[in-house]
Amino acid sequence: MTALPGANACDSNLPPETKVTLIAKALSALHAARVETCPFDESLDRSIARAKENAAQGRVDESQFDERNIGRSSASLLRSLVRSRPSTQDLVVTHGDACLPNFILDDEQFSGLVDCARVGVADRYRDLALACRSIEYDLGEEWVTPFLQAYGIGRPDRQRLAFYRLLDEFF
Repeated sequence: MTALPGANACDSNLPPETKVTLIAKALSALHAARVETCPFDESLDRSIARAKENAAQGRVDESQFDERNIGRSSASLLRSLVRSRPSTQDLVVTHGDACLPNFILDDEQFSGLVDCARVGVADRYRDLALACRSIEYDLGEEWVTPFLQAYGIGRPDRQRLAFYRLLDEFF
């Protein structure tokens, strides 16, 4: 196995503006891949079914919930998830865990992605939601809007961002 050159976006010494721009461009390039070339289905039907299964089998670690969900049960979150399901999906090839530690940056360039176990065809907001959460946590909330703008989204769908962030609680 060969390591990618560089450091993950959390550990990189690059300025936040450069980090969010590189991450946005990397996601945009991934999302431009032809969905026919990806054999992995991560659409809502499949993802929600897996979330239900994880909750039923006790595989949801409630102690690891986002701060906003601490104290809630997985059953409560699952009800919220089902109620807030988006009516549309913009299907693209997604990483599935698009948080800063999974982007490798080297000398002001994108080097590659790691932790690709959840790659699949899904709504682009699946990646955008997790990237926004990670940027907020690791760089500060003030870098979320520049990230979305660099990606090409001036007016994000806040409901879809919230839904995919909630969905991630089950994985």
